[in-house]
Amino acid sequence: MKISYNQLKTLIDFDHNPQKLGEILTDTGLEVEAIEKVDAVKGGLEGLVVGHVVSCEKHPDADKLNLTKVDVGGEALLEIVCGAPNVAVGQKVIVALVGATLYPTSGEAFTIKKSKIRGAISEGMLCAEDEIGLGQSHAGILVLDTDLPLGSPIAKYFNLEPDYVIEIGLTPNRADAASHLGVARDIKAVSDSSVKMPDVSGFSLGNSAATIDLVVEDVIACPRFCGLEIQNVEVKESPEWLKRFLNTIGVNSINNIVDITNYVCHYLGQPMHIFDADAIAGQKVIVKCPEAGTELITLDGTARKLSGTDLAICNADGPMAIAGVFGGLNSGVKATTKNIFLEVAYFNPVSIRKTASKHGLKTDASFRYERGTDPNLPPFAIKFATKLILDLAGGQVSDKMFDIYPAPISNFEIDLKIKNIDRLLGKKLGEELIISILEKLDIQLISKSEGQLKVSVPPYRVDVTREADVVEEILRIYGFENIELSDSLSSDFIAEFPEKDPETLKNKLSDALAAMGFNEIQSLSIVKPSDNGWLDQADSVVKLLNPLSEELSEMRQSLLFSGLNALVYNINRRNKDLKFFEFGRTYIKNIVDGQTKIKENRVLGVWMSGNISSESWMQNSSAVSYHNLFQTVSQILALMKIKKLDTNETSNQAFAYGLEHIVRNKVLVKFGLVNPSLTAKADLKQVAYYAEFDWDLLCKLYSSENKFVEIPKYPEVRRDLSLVLNKSVKFDQIKKVAFNVEKKLLKSVNVFDVYQGEKLPDDQKSYSVSFILQDEEKTLNDQQIDKTMQKLMGAFENEVGAIIRK
Repeated sequence: MKISYNQLKTLIDFDHNPQKLGEILTDTGLEVEAIEKVDAVKGGLEGLVVGHVVSCEKHPDADKLNLTKVDVGGEALLEIVCGAPNVAVGQKVIVALVGATLYPTSGEAFTIKKSKIRGAISEGMLCAEDEIGLGQSHAGILVLDTDLPLGSPIAKYFNLEPDYVIEIGLTPNRADAASHLGVARDIKAVSDSSVKMPDVSGFSLGNSAATIDLVVEDVIACPRFCGLEIQNVEVKESPEWLKRFLNTIGVNSINNIVDITNYVCHYLGQPMHIFDADAIAGQKVIVKCPEAGTELITLDGTARKLSGTDLAICNADGPMAIAGVFGGLNSGVKATTKNIFLEVAYFNPVSIRKTASKHGLKTDASFRYERGTDPNLPPFAIKFATKLILDLAGGQVSDKMFDIYPAPISNFEIDLKIKNIDRLLGKKLGEELIISILEKLDIQLISKSEGQLKVSVPPYRVDVTREADVVEEILRIYGFENIELSDSLSSDFIAEFPEKDPETLKNKLSDALAAMGFNEIQSLSIVKPSDNGWLDQADSVVKLLNPLSEELSEMRQSLLFSGLNALVYNINRRNKDLKFFEFGRTYIKNIVDGQTKIKENRVLGVWMSGNISSESWMQNSSAVSYHNLFQTVSQILALMKIKKLDTNETSNQAFAYGLEHIVRNKVLVKFGLVNPSLTAKADLKQVAYYAEFDWDLLCKLYSSENKFVEIPKYPEVRRDLSLVLNKSVKFDQIKKVAFNVEKKLLKSVNVFDVYQGEKLPDDQKSYSVSFILQDEEKTLNDQQIDKTMQKLMGAFENEVGAIIRK
């Protein structure tokens, strides 16, 4: 949620700068995630100052140019060439100094430079309003009527203060804070200031007869509905202050009428909708649930079929809008609209949430309605909106305002015990302080007796319904930092975390991968159907009942495409040498004993693409290879202290070729070259390598024990063999045979050369393998070494069909 710092100050007085205000709001539970400066005019008019034209003469070589000397408060006058017809001696003007960047109303930005124009030096520029983004006129330079000192920033003349957008990570329980008014209430609770509601005292009904009637048929789904007709309005562009506010909070300006509804929604937290009164068939507004299958074309041009439980704002012919969610295309305000009907209501949150979810619609209105708005705010909001409409669009208010509220929603009463408050807080605050905090939160004291309080909670605080909720509010305002550590707790308390805590391991491995040059990515678990389609496992796909969109409708079965999409995104932005990792989740559906079971798996994905090393005077650039991926996988396994593995060639369709490491008959990791058909499907135009670890299994296998061994006292011996084998034999098989034959003396087995070529049949290859032998108790002699090597050669011949090359 975005809040305008300047607009917030219209609701409550405070002296805090944006950064300090952010700290205060975060302490009260409204976590400020970002604060960003927003200039009132692009560039903030930086480098533009007030100047005084001291002299003005015609350019000797150009009839339409003037040579001026301008005083900007410096030691010397500036010589500026100006082509404006209205420039004259004695004027106060806007001077763009050398180095200033101008953002014109139309066209590209440009920077002022000292230059020669027709042989004359020009040390700046005298500005027209369109040249600095303040308007459309280019008839001449702006002439100022000001007493500001020469050299003053021109922003002071126009009173264009920058704004700051404060982005708040609103938690689901704080529906009351989803507006500038809600944030102002929290500031009031921790200060001595009061909230200043907009003045609507001048509101009055007009003399023109209302033409629209109102009927609310479903008072359960719509407990309160206010309506008002305004005639002869003028739909036009909004004033700058309103467009600036909407732009600050990320809302597009449409026109003055629509912009007012958005302003009221974000300013007061009260959504509203305005209909073209002349488009209301039968001159009657009916709030009801239309029959199932009734069609409505919404503002986005989509034809939506309503269910029998979708509340709609209807006319005599059918629905005009989905109540509290989305407007209809044919009933909204248009450029030709003259007469309007205002709707400000309180809708049942459950009804709105179900409808919005069913149709996959998330709007500013539904966001607030489904969490719960203030049922007592609609009359005030409609008066405030009416005042704004009369100011910005003109018109006449009709003689009738509807307010249908058959069952008023009362404040919620809660009984409090002081001893419970003290117990839950861990500190005694005293009755007087407790009552003071509650009153600042608009929670009023009804009565008190010995050790007990009865309080009244306003209905807009939908999250405060129990004694514990009230205590939480007291703590939020009193401050967590003001609660001292209990004497019963030791200050040197140390929590014992399990050795295999997944988060600890995740952080450890993340640091290691970052040190290897990898960047962490985070992607959605919800994916496009095509991202799962390559697996050809439609029966096991977990599909969303209420998807956000048709594009995002399934839970991913693999992390592969999440990373491929990230590779494509970066490559398209000229970042081609990439190494990514992600800790994510995958989802598989299985049918067990006739019941559908969904399993969530934790997975670590690793992607590599592009060059592994850059070109330099020492070396050429080299592309990522399968060996680099293998090395990375080995480093991860080493960090997790996993050694005993079985290795097979993978048959997984994700890979053109690759391996699987298996532990306890479970695949721990599969890795290899991504199948070119899949990189093409992802529109990835370079080779990619991928590894996918079973993170849960990896955590189970992790050992925190460090085993220390004595440095060998006796030398090791190396012997090499060249083995001619069938192409199907893998090096891992050779390694297994070797260690099965000799467990005591054999320390390592490594391949250092592989040959396939003219000297061997097509179905054969040659491995050159080194063997390291060592006895920890004595020096090996030739007899022992030869005996061991003979055993190894015999085993290779018998078990893998090897021919020993002499």
